[in-house]
Amino acid sequence: MGPILVADDNEAEACLVARALREAGVSNEVHVVQDGESAIAFLERSRPCLVLLDQLLPACSGLEVLDWLRRRSRTPTVPALLLTASNRDADIQAAYLVGANGYLVKPTSFEDTVAMARAVKDYWLTFNRSPSL
Repeated sequence: MGPILVADDNEAEACLVARALREAGVSNEVHVVQDGESAIAFLERSRPCLVLLDQLLPACSGLEVLDWLRRRSRTPTVPALLLTASNRDADIQAAYLVGANGYLVKPTSFEDTVAMARAVKDYWLTFNRSPSL
C-alpha cells in the first residue's frame, strides 16, 4: 500500500492530521505538502493510496488539484477526500462535482480528529478496494 498525501496550507493542522492517523493505527507513510502545486508534483511521481486535500490551498486550490487528479493524472481512481473547515453546501457540492470520494469537515479537537482518522482508516484503507493501475 502506498503513502497518504495530506495537502494543507496550515502546517500545524497537517501535522495534527498526520499524528491522528498514526494514533489511529495507520502505518502508511504520510507525506505532507502545503500548496496545490506541491500536491500535483507529488502526485506526478508517486501513487498514494489516499489523498486528503484542504480546499483552500495556495498556488492551486484543493479542487484544482482534485480536477487535475481526475482528468490528467496517471492514477485518476486514487481515493481523494476533501478535509477542510468549510461546511457550506456549495463547497460540498463543488467537491463532489469535481470527483471527490468524500468530504470531511475538520474536527475541532484532537480526540475527534483521531476518531475521524480511525473511520478513514477503517473504510478507505481497510475495507474499500480501489482498482490498481
